[in-house]
Amino acid sequence: MTIPEPDWRVFKEVRGVALDRLCHRILSECRSVCDDDTLPAHSRYLKLYELIHKQDKDIQRAFDDFRRTTAITCLITMWQLGLVTQVELDRFSPDIRHWILPDE
Repeated sequence: MTIPEPDWRVFKEVRGVALDRLCHRILSECRSVCDDDTLPAHSRYLKLYELIHKQDKDIQRAFDDFRRTTAITCLITMWQLGLVTQVELDRFSPDIRHWILPDE
């Protein structure tokens, strides 16, 4: 499904904010791993590598396919990852919100 133009404009704004939120979250988790002096350096490195690998998959699912035809799928993923607020979601048309929250 192709997202309508007004929703596409909102999506582009929300997408940028959501990506920034995810990057902040990832960087915070990375700092926690790096600062964990209870683990040897190599263990922290391996843990950091696993974290980045997992988070790369989340970034790919939510942000890498930037097209109007994939915007709803990306928005659903962003919502599931907790990267979009209810206030931001309310900016979309009722049809788009129904795709994200079908029970409402």
